[in-house]
Amino acid sequence: MVTGPVSAHRPAWLTDARLASLRRWVAVPASGGAGTTTAIAPYDALPTVGVPAGTPDDVEAAAARARAAQEPWAGLSYGARAQVVLRFHDLLVERQDEVLDLIQWEMGKARFHAWQEVLLLGTVARHYARHGQTYLEDRSVRPAIPVVTRARELRIPKGVVGIVSPWNYPLFLGVGDLIPALLAGNAAVSKADEQTPLTLLWARALLAEAGLPENVWQVVSGDGPTIGAAVVDNVDYLCFTGSTETGRVVAERAGRRLIGASLELGGKNPLIVRADADLDLAARGTADAAFANSGQMCIHIERVIVHVDVYDAFTAALLAATSAQRLGQGLGFGYDVGPLAGQAQLDRVSAHVRDAVAKGATVLAGGRARPDIGPYAYQPTVLADVTDDMDVCLGETFGPVVALHRVTDDAAAIAAANRGRHGLSAGIFSRDTATAQAMARRIRARAVNINDGAGLAIGTVEAPMGGRGDSGLGRRHGAEGIRKYTDAQTVAVSRLGPVGPPPHRPVESFVALGNRQLRLLRRLGIR
Repeated sequence: MVTGPVSAHRPAWLTDARLASLRRWVAVPASGGAGTTTAIAPYDALPTVGVPAGTPDDVEAAAARARAAQEPWAGLSYGARAQVVLRFHDLLVERQDEVLDLIQWEMGKARFHAWQEVLLLGTVARHYARHGQTYLEDRSVRPAIPVVTRARELRIPKGVVGIVSPWNYPLFLGVGDLIPALLAGNAAVSKADEQTPLTLLWARALLAEAGLPENVWQVVSGDGPTIGAAVVDNVDYLCFTGSTETGRVVAERAGRRLIGASLELGGKNPLIVRADADLDLAARGTADAAFANSGQMCIHIERVIVHVDVYDAFTAALLAATSAQRLGQGLGFGYDVGPLAGQAQLDRVSAHVRDAVAKGATVLAGGRARPDIGPYAYQPTVLADVTDDMDVCLGETFGPVVALHRVTDDAAAIAAANRGRHGLSAGIFSRDTATAQAMARRIRARAVNINDGAGLAIGTVEAPMGGRGDSGLGRRHGAEGIRKYTDAQTVAVSRLGPVGPPPHRPVESFVALGNRQLRLLRRLGIR
């Protein structure tokens, strides 16, 4: 229980009664659990409100309830499940101010970036509600023996899907990965991040109001390593978003159980500014992609690779765009960059910048914390003269810090972009979009944005998004984003009974018939 001062930024609408209505969705026994966990609000470094914490036994019980509810849910038509999601979409749009308040209070981001979560989640919900059935349709495939047999490929729900989502996008990642899992006919167990549990519980309550049966989606809360591990141990498939280090642990644990896992992990994302780029657009796009969400997003830009011919002019334009960023905090649209989410993030960002400066980097903008604004506020920062021995060079900073690098041509730019082991997102600014698209094929990234820093690809929900190398495996969005929650099942039908030599006939006759079929198929060009 929290004693002493508490955060003064609690939204006015979040009365004790409303808070109780959210807490009820945490899957712990009314008389048990492991006490409560209480986050620290980024705006004043004071406690928010306590949320019931579970134990591994609570997770096991939640998974059992989800498993019992999964078959009736899967037995509904896709259209019936889609209607629940469409009602959720409409409620989300109608009541977005509430969740914007929660996201800001729990995580600290600027309100516009909180609204982007609503936009992205709404887009994902409508897309899969309208088009997900097409991705999962049964399809006929060429049978083993034409004419006398036929075969179809079906998509079967995995069963119970586990979702472990991070604090930096608690609504979009927490619920955006859930929606296709539910629509595919699965039940789910989600682990609420300790920093942002109320945002996820708000969404859980909204889906209940939209008509989702009570036990289909279970939410558990508590210590990350303990409760997260218990989720992996009790589900049939896992969707994880987080750090590369934790992702390796999750993948190993899932592998021991022989269950599939989708892992979107860290990034050290590059952006290339070619000599022919519109420098004002490139500077604005760089600032947006580097400082959005205070740099706390896996696809944000941390390295800017600039052709030498435009380096000085681009740098001047970027510094102007950076100085225009309004750093502040509050539950409104008055700021462009909010504080970091907590002390750990502030420590990491500060350490990276200190290390770079100590080893010879030049701070062109920012470079320091702003405790006068808030306990975790940090200025948007631009560094130059970054070298390989600096932590900021290829280590993920995950904050409002971007480093500039000079190159002499496109080949050098691609080589610089491909340094390191991450491969999540990248950007290219160029007036010659044909050349930029050709360059994109050579960049080790699952998404490349041309004349945009980060947002175009993730907003293109019909196309898959994910990582390569240390940035993970598996995809969200598009066909792969819903098919991953299913198993492919082949159903083959014979019109003549068992396929094989007829009884009381020489086997050689059957072999000869099979060989004639192979020769005929070869002549006809059929594989």
